[in-house]
Amino acid sequence: MKSEIQQLIKETIQSAFGVDFDISKIKVDYPPEGMGDFSTNVALLIAKEVGKSPMEVAEELKAALSKSSTLGSVPRVELLDSLEFEKIEVAKPGFLNFWLAEKSLQTVVEEINEEKNNFGDSGIGAGKKVHLDFVSANPTGPVHIGNARGGPLGDTLANVFEKTGYKPYREYYINDTGNQAEILGHSILGDKGAQYSGEYIVGYRCLDIDWSKDARETGEIAAKMIMDDIIKPSMEKFGIKFNNYFSEKELKESGKVDEAINSLKKKNLIYEKEGAVWFKSTEFGDDKDRVVIKSDEQKTYFGSDIAYHKNKIERGFDKLIDIWGADHHGEVSRTLGALEALGYKDKLDIILTQFVRVMKDGQEMKMSKRAGTYVSLDDLIDEVGCDATRFFFLMHSADTHMTFDLDLAKEKSEKNPVYYVQYAHARVSSILRKAEFLRLNLKNFQGLALKIHSKERALMFELLKFPDLVDEISKNYAVHALPQYAMSLADKFHSFYSECRVIDEENLEMTAARLELARAVQIVLAEVLRLMGISAPEKM
Repeated sequence: MKSEIQQLIKETIQSAFGVDFDISKIKVDYPPEGMGDFSTNVALLIAKEVGKSPMEVAEELKAALSKSSTLGSVPRVELLDSLEFEKIEVAKPGFLNFWLAEKSLQTVVEEINEEKNNFGDSGIGAGKKVHLDFVSANPTGPVHIGNARGGPLGDTLANVFEKTGYKPYREYYINDTGNQAEILGHSILGDKGAQYSGEYIVGYRCLDIDWSKDARETGEIAAKMIMDDIIKPSMEKFGIKFNNYFSEKELKESGKVDEAINSLKKKNLIYEKEGAVWFKSTEFGDDKDRVVIKSDEQKTYFGSDIAYHKNKIERGFDKLIDIWGADHHGEVSRTLGALEALGYKDKLDIILTQFVRVMKDGQEMKMSKRAGTYVSLDDLIDEVGCDATRFFFLMHSADTHMTFDLDLAKEKSEKNPVYYVQYAHARVSSILRKAEFLRLNLKNFQGLALKIHSKERALMFELLKFPDLVDEISKNYAVHALPQYAMSLADKFHSFYSECRVIDEENLEMTAARLELARAVQIVLAEVLRLMGISAPEKM
């Protein structure tokens, strides 16, 4: 809907002022309650260009828009099929506020019930391939809550990309060689280099395996076992299905790391110093140059990372998105710089997730019954379930620290946001089951022509926001807007339900209309939950 209004404003500006204004500069927002359904400040932006005050421009645009959209009647079909305004008002210092006509809102309900879960689909991705690398925890033990936070974020973002016409690809990058593997090997062997502890380490030590005396080789074997025994089952338990698990060890053995370093060497961006090989990352905004091959001839993690990103581009992906924990913030500039050096500037976006703490009974949890030093993902899911875990992680913007309240996540009441949303879906389902049981004869009623209650209007307008929301998330990656929208939609439905009787056998016309609205709510709520990887129960 926002894009339709943008297009209408653009054409009106061209007609009224003869100015070809860039449509991307026309911002259409949802104003505070009581100030319209949509608002734009475009009059302030073009006032100087047309030599008039913002208020004068706004008034002229209002007059032109009122004619082009034929207020109170059918809009110009060749421009907009379903947009009709009830009124347009000008507000200081030059805002235009729009109120949609009821007919436009009712049309949205009809569209939802026709399109079902395809409502909100778009083709803005145009089939472009998007690679998402997320979670990718070191295979040295169970996935902890810091790594886990990126799981629902990446998975949900992939779902949104798919809905908007992209081709997403989920990948887990396994750091199964190098220093981390060596430390794991020392831990399995129980020698001086041991750093990892916990029941899983003891369990691997006790296996009837003739472990190698070489710590790195032992660590690489153990890393594969941890991936298969612990991490992959955790991802399945979390509802995440990766398209591929990509091995750093195999990448190195393939010669791709040497190939990537040689590509940079040809660009005079590689040099040797103190027996090591360095990348000139300071030429791309880093605070110092970085080692890609150590003096012992071992490739660094950064060297592998350069090759991994080059490999992703060579596999034909149009866009790369990495989701990392906040402890990787120092690697952002050097990684972006390496991609730019290879000729892939602006191909990679990096999202950092901030730290998570878990609270139970008013106390912060610091120990895991299995992992030893941190709260594991499995512990969290065992405690509150997959739905609540995903919803609570998604509720907060990735760039903010979050507190995971276990007691709230387990509560079966409206205080718990995921329960509140799922209960709204279950309540709608109950209403529709009751209507089916009563076998009401509604075929003679179109219903949607009725004058609507203010609570119905608010609910319809909330439904209308969904397609815009999905498109915006595909551009800004702000998936926390989905649970916020789900809570808002659930709130509007519960409010509607408390004031508006849905099934009234004495008023079948009204019943028909409100059942259509209920079906639309059920469809959109279920789709929002699906995008988040959360179940939509029909009974609770």
